[in-house]
Amino acid sequence: MDKELITPDYIFESSWEVCNKVGGIYTVLSTRAKTLQEKMPDRIIFIGPDFWNNKPQEGGEAAETTDSPYFREDKTLMAQWQLTAEEQGLSVRVGRWTIPGEPIAVLVDFKPFFEQKNDIYTWAWEHYGVDSLHAYGDYDEASMFSWAAGKTVESLFRFISGGEDMKAVYHANEWMCGLGALYINNVLPQMGTIFTTHATSIGRSIAGNQKPLYDYLFAYNGDQMAGELNMQSKHSIEKQTALTVDCFTTVSDITANECVELLDKKVDVVLPNGFDNSFVPHGATFTRKRKLARRKLLEVANALMGEQMTDEDTLIVSTSGRYEFRNKGIDVFIEAMNRLLRDRELSKQVLAFIEVPGWVGEPRQDLKERLKTLPQPLPVREGSGHSQGTKEPAEHSTPLPAGRGWGEGLEVPMITHWLHNMGHDNVLNMMKYYDMHNRHGDRVKVVFLPCYLDGNDGILNLTYYDMILGNDLCIYPSYYEPWGYTPLEAIAFHVPCITTDLAGFGLWVNKEVGHQGEIQDGVKVIHRTDYNYSEVADYIKDTVALYSHMTKKETDSCRKKAEALSKHALWSEFIKFYYEAYDIALRKAEKRTRQ
Repeated sequence: MDKELITPDYIFESSWEVCNKVGGIYTVLSTRAKTLQEKMPDRIIFIGPDFWNNKPQEGGEAAETTDSPYFREDKTLMAQWQLTAEEQGLSVRVGRWTIPGEPIAVLVDFKPFFEQKNDIYTWAWEHYGVDSLHAYGDYDEASMFSWAAGKTVESLFRFISGGEDMKAVYHANEWMCGLGALYINNVLPQMGTIFTTHATSIGRSIAGNQKPLYDYLFAYNGDQMAGELNMQSKHSIEKQTALTVDCFTTVSDITANECVELLDKKVDVVLPNGFDNSFVPHGATFTRKRKLARRKLLEVANALMGEQMTDEDTLIVSTSGRYEFRNKGIDVFIEAMNRLLRDRELSKQVLAFIEVPGWVGEPRQDLKERLKTLPQPLPVREGSGHSQGTKEPAEHSTPLPAGRGWGEGLEVPMITHWLHNMGHDNVLNMMKYYDMHNRHGDRVKVVFLPCYLDGNDGILNLTYYDMILGNDLCIYPSYYEPWGYTPLEAIAFHVPCITTDLAGFGLWVNKEVGHQGEIQDGVKVIHRTDYNYSEVADYIKDTVALYSHMTKKETDSCRKKAEALSKHALWSEFIKFYYEAYDIALRKAEKRTRQ
């Protein structure tokens, strides 16, 4: 019979991405919060960095700023503790994280701790052997936040418990929160500590530096590679935290292998990333939003290239994620589209979008002006229930010209926003190398959307989740992908996708369907290694070509299979692994306090 799990009275969880939407960890935490909040309302408290606290300094005035769009401050929430924290020298703001479930969030101003930086690093070295001597870049900022988060959790724990026994865990995400976990381990031995590495810093660095990661993983020494790649400090805090906490976790089996080889520590539990499908519209709303997304995507592409692509004859595909050109497989995506350009077997025109945030300058003014001339639906006639049609379209048969130093007289019908580094951008340079210029008559057109899709980008003006609905197929051929939220999000929105078995999600799909995933399962999982880049490009090309020939009945089946598969990855299915982690941490803390 399974043992009964010990559950915490309180969970304190810190991350750089609490109320700070910068990457995939934001999605992990923000979609999981609702499930935990329903189970233990207001006893899950998130700690994040306060980038919006511009208090006056030395009699000066604070600069005007907008608050986090994901945080709603509430001075009445835990009001007595807020006074206590202030007396303890902590600068915090308490409120609600404006996500489903609206959990309590505490934003902490970590800037004051920079004055103590040397003392903090000395403490970390003397107590845990953390090497901060080689710190650079974002290490200091992350470490000061981590320390401030640890101090905040200590204050919260002591205030809430009032000196009585209380089962609590502190969950730190990524190396950026490692220092706080070590602090809690030191000052509150009665609290269970959990550390999740979503991707090992040294593994990501090896992959990002064009070194073969997987075939040689058994031979790599993490400490040695950290020195070679100038990653000593980040690797050190990550490794020492993994070795110290009560429960060390990661997000997939593939990253668990990395942890053993590069951090010299086996994970206690794998915590796969789930999803909350309350984000997904239903029924008529889903249909309306899908039609709107497709119309907008086609409008932008047609205006950019002077084309007349139609909904019926166009297959819309995309890739998205962080701008890691090799790790996320952006390079092989472009390679596949280039090969597809020469494929005579396509039954539809392919419109491919690359949606990764680059060094954006501004939306293209010429594109904005041309979009204004496109036909717009006329107002609905009162009482009729339908519009009166559309205005006559303006004729645009030529692509937009270049500018911004790209070269006068050249056409650039492949990008929606000007970049600061147009001549050095990887996507544009690879397309230029392959002479991919979206010419009239090309059966494959590639458009680079290099901005964060928050609904206010100036061109598409749709959020990512509203945009993804318009796709027929999403493609994420990652080389380094500990889990893979983008393919999971795609299938949750009923969009079949292509991924690889070097993504944790891809491995999960293979287990779930019982074989190498095919597009008919809703997810095509391509076998990827350190050296089969060309084969992967061909697999993508062939799968897109195959999909272009499918009947509506066949594509509808793929979409239904994708949606059904996504339901096996809901947080309601995966949250059990977190309870296992809480149990491990609490049992070790309990044993420690008895000694």
